[in-house]
Amino acid sequence: GSVVASYPYDDSPTHRPTGVYSKSADDEVFRYLAKAYASHHPIMRTGKPNCPGEEGETFPEGITNGAQWYDVEGGMQDYNYVWANCFEITLELSCCKYPPTSELPKEWENNRESLLAFIEKV
Repeated sequence: GSVVASYPYDDSPTHRPTGVYSKSADDEVFRYLAKAYASHHPIMRTGKPNCPGEEGETFPEGITNGAQWYDVEGGMQDYNYVWANCFEITLELSCCKYPPTSELPKEWENNRESLLAFIEKV
């Protein structure tokens, strides 16, 4: 996991593992929506999730193009965009895939304003 808002495309024509900005026709809209979420999240907006084992990983403005981060061939986000015209972003909300129950109230507080801002934009 990480703490970042990722947007299409997750796949790239070259299928290089990382570092390829795979721009969609609606790139500006996706960036706008990702920033709407990330800018209200206290950790995400820093662009430095500081996840164990990935301490040096950074995401300017707390967002990333999926394929720029890592290439995912056949992902649901891209499939839904291409075949169903659904505009989706992927929200990585925690370094830990399964945070302990005791951390859930804090996670809610970290994400509440982001979620409300995102809903307002949509």
